[in-house]
Amino acid sequence: MCGNVKVAKMKNGEARREKILPGFSYAWKEMRQMPRKPKHPCGYPGCPELSDGRYCEEHRKIVGKNYEKYGRDPAAGRRYGRAWKRIRERYIAAHPLCEKCREQGKLTPAQEVHHILPLSRGGTHDETNLMALCKPCHSEITARDGDRWHSKK
Repeated sequence: MCGNVKVAKMKNGEARREKILPGFSYAWKEMRQMPRKPKHPCGYPGCPELSDGRYCEEHRKIVGKNYEKYGRDPAAGRRYGRAWKRIRERYIAAHPLCEKCREQGKLTPAQEVHHILPLSRGGTHDETNLMALCKPCHSEITARDGDRWHSKK
């Protein structure tokens, strides 16, 4: 075994040096950071700004507001309002681990609360209808049930 590997950052922050042989001051290997993905133009019509995401910061807010106003089901705001946020926080505090992963013997922190019977199909916010899940498990269940894209009914 070589021992501990020591890493030192250089002044400009772009490169670092890694000691490859402990005890030998001349055995340093210089490493470069991975280059960033190039920025691309904002997806909003007529905007020349470059961004990391789909839209620039200014248009991200506009597109989000338009989605909430025109693209999203108006009943969703009533179903998932402030009361739901309180119920969700209370349920996550009481059930901090993913229930599906726990059945498989894994301990994964829960990040989302799932309705076993969706509200759109007559479910409620009652604790007997809720399930604490991690994001991958929640995405898997939602995609399988077709709730997210309303493809299965």
